[in-house]
Amino acid sequence: MSKTIAILTSGGDSPGMNAAIRAAAMVALAKGHRVLGIRHGYRGLLDGAIAPISADEVNSILREGGTILHSARCKRFHEVAARDHARAFLTEQGVDGLIVIGGNGSLTGLTLLSDPHEAKDWPVRCIGIPASIDNDIALTGLAIGVDTAMNTIVEACDRIADTASAHGRTFIIEVMGRDCGYLAMTSAIASGANMVLFPEAVRTEEELVNSVVNTILTVRERHRENQKVVAIKAEGVPTPTDRLKSLVDERLCEATGEDHEDIETRITVLGHVVRGGRPSAFDRLLGSRFGNVAVRAVLDGEHRKMISWLPPMDLPPGVGVRASADPYCYLVDLPAVLAATKDLLEGQSPLARWRATAFDDLEDVFLL
Repeated sequence: MSKTIAILTSGGDSPGMNAAIRAAAMVALAKGHRVLGIRHGYRGLLDGAIAPISADEVNSILREGGTILHSARCKRFHEVAARDHARAFLTEQGVDGLIVIGGNGSLTGLTLLSDPHEAKDWPVRCIGIPASIDNDIALTGLAIGVDTAMNTIVEACDRIADTASAHGRTFIIEVMGRDCGYLAMTSAIASGANMVLFPEAVRTEEELVNSVVNTILTVRERHRENQKVVAIKAEGVPTPTDRLKSLVDERLCEATGEDHEDIETRITVLGHVVRGGRPSAFDRLLGSRFGNVAVRAVLDGEHRKMISWLPPMDLPPGVGVRASADPYCYLVDLPAVLAATKDLLEGQSPLARWRATAFDDLEDVFLL
């Protein structure tokens, strides 16, 4: 029997969201099902911003960044009455399955929407797809947008390194990631940075300053011809980047006897540049595979699941299973994802503890 599947994107946009929308819509349409697009996330769901999606609308969006369905934050969705309204609206539209593409907040909204205590016997099947450049969602190896964001950071660092080499300067480059240091850590390795500062390695402000100053002094001593220093800092590190620069400059003046005019420490905050742009080949592939598996999960009657890409750790018994439609994807219980994500962001999970110490033995390697 023909079914109706609705697709919604929520939270921060990620390159590759459109690939997931396209794949989900094309697979569903090819199988004779009806596809609806909900615009502006959960806010649009509450406002009734819903319309059919045709193959022509999504056929060429694979290469586009952002999301054609648009996104928004929605505080109203925290209220039970708002979620009741959303469930009633989806029922009126004849929706059989809802696919939500987004990050931790979006998946939390989907979990609440499908909560059996609230929803009772509501028949709509709910499936989540992880999309967040921060890679701060647990029980999946990668989320949509991470690869593109990392490539954007690496390209920017390569360009900045040229200027740093030409002038013998130190650059502190701040990258996005919220409370997760994944982007900073991986891009530091991929760009050949001299050091990385990330929130998982809990350090006092004094320790942060000492680390940067020691790196600069070590590079100056070891590399007389090229004294550039590139330090990548995750935005989740508590000390603001401009304050860190000021403290580093003061400490360098004390250590070297140089005046502030002779200290060449610069800041570059990449900000939302990291979110935009055309998705990489990998993010197009990942989004497409997620969209395909999500639709097939809905049609198979799966409910309250997130599509996961090669979980970075063994899944606890009963938490998830390998997807029959794709050997690299898993169907993981949404409540388990949220619980594990909370542990990850609070530094309590095995992955978080590994990240906290991953660079302990690499500081000397970065300085060679």
